[in-house]
Amino acid sequence: MTRAAQDFTAPEPFEARPAGAGTAMDGAFSAPLTTLPEAERFDFALGEALFEKLWVPAPSTTRASDGLGPLFNARACASCHPGDSRGAPVDEAAGLSGMVLKLGAPGGGPDPHLGAQLQDRAAPGLAPEGALALEWVEEQIPLAGGESLSLRRPVPRVSPPLGPTTLTDLRIAPQLIGLGLLEAVPEAAIRAGADPEDRNGDGISGRVSELGGALGPRLGRFGQKAGAASLPEMIAAAFATDLGLSTPLFPDPAGDCTAAQTACRAAPMGEDAGLRDGREVSAEALDLTAAYIRGLAVPARRTPGAPQVLAGKAAFYDAGCPACHRPKFVTEKRPADPARSFQLIWPYTDLLLHDMGPGLAETRPEAGASGAEWRTPPLWGIGLTAAARGGPARFLHDGRARSLLEAVLWHGGEARAARDRVAAMAPETRAALIRFLESL
Repeated sequence: MTRAAQDFTAPEPFEARPAGAGTAMDGAFSAPLTTLPEAERFDFALGEALFEKLWVPAPSTTRASDGLGPLFNARACASCHPGDSRGAPVDEAAGLSGMVLKLGAPGGGPDPHLGAQLQDRAAPGLAPEGALALEWVEEQIPLAGGESLSLRRPVPRVSPPLGPTTLTDLRIAPQLIGLGLLEAVPEAAIRAGADPEDRNGDGISGRVSELGGALGPRLGRFGQKAGAASLPEMIAAAFATDLGLSTPLFPDPAGDCTAAQTACRAAPMGEDAGLRDGREVSAEALDLTAAYIRGLAVPARRTPGAPQVLAGKAAFYDAGCPACHRPKFVTEKRPADPARSFQLIWPYTDLLLHDMGPGLAETRPEAGASGAEWRTPPLWGIGLTAAARGGPARFLHDGRARSLLEAVLWHGGEARAARDRVAAMAPETRAALIRFLESL
C-alpha cells in the first residue's frame, strides 16, 4: 500500500482519504478525527478551549488563567494558528500574525541578552524586547514557455537593533492538522527513508533528527527543524517561548527571560502551589492541549480523479518531488489508540531533515539542524490554507511564498534538480502540478 504510484490514469485506492478512516469529509481544519472514540472527544473539546484560552499576566483574580509572560508574543495558541492553519508575515496581518523571530548566539544556544525569541509584547510595567518589521527583496525568475515569476525574501528589521553577533531565523506558525497521525508513524519507517550519505546517488541525503537531552536519545519529528520528539514537548516549548508560561517540561515561570533581564525575572509570576502541580500550565492542561492537537483530522481530497489533477500528480512524480515529500505511511498498530492505529495516511513528508540550499538558509542552527536544513513539511491540506486561516495563503517557513509555485521555485540544495525540472516544464504541465498540490 505504500509503494510509489505506477499508474496516473486514476486515483490510487484510498487516496481521497489522507487521514485514513478518520479523514474529515467537511473540509475543515479544526475537525476531530471521525474515528475519535467518544471518551476522547470530551478531552478534545477541553483541549480546544485551552488552545483558544486568553491568558493574562499575574497576579489576577483568575488564578488558573494568569502567568502570561512577563514577555510574550501572543495571549493564546489560536492567535498564531488561526483555524489551526499557518501564520503570515508581520506586515501582511492586522495585529498578531503568527510570525516570530528566533534568536541565537554564534556559539550555539539562545541569545544571552534576549533569549531564544524576540518577544514584542510585555506585561504591564515592562517594555517589549523590540518591534519586528520586514523589508522585501525581489527577483524575477524566468520559466519555460515564456513565463516568469517574481520571488521575494524577507529581511528582518528590529527596533531597537539587535546586537551585531545575534543570529536570527524568521518563522511563521505551521499548520497543525494530522499531527497525531504523524506521531503514530513507526520510527523504523522514518529511519528506513534516511540516506545521509546519498548511497543511492539520487542527490537526496535526508537524515533523521537525533535529539538528546535529559530525556535521552529520541527521534525528532515535530517542528520546522524536527526539534521536538513528541507533541507535549512541542506544545510546552511554545507555551514557554510564545506565551511565557511554565509547564512540567519547561518549568521556568519567567519563560524566555534571560538572567540579564532582571526586571523580567523580578516580575510577578503565575505559579500557584494551590493549583494542581503549581505550574502556570499544569501537566493535566498540557495533556489536554496535546489531546486536542493529536485529535485534529485532515480534510478529504478534492477531485483526486480530475484529469488535470492526475496529470499534475504525474508531473509531481516526474519532477522527483516524492523523494522528500513521501506520499504514504502506515501508522503503528496501537490497540489502545484505535483512532490512529494501523491507518494508511498520505502526509507527503518523509519527516527527515534536508539541506534546502542557501536561498532558504537562516543564520541560526537549531536542535542539531543547520541553518540550511529543514524537515520536509507535510503537504496534506495545503490547498485549503487560505480558507482555513481566513486570509491569503502564505508558504515556506517564513511565509515568503505567495503561491505554491513560488514555494516550489525557492527549493534549492537537495531539491534543486526537482526545482529545475519544474521550471523547465511546459506551462500547461506546471499548471497541472499546481492543481494537484491544490487538491491535497
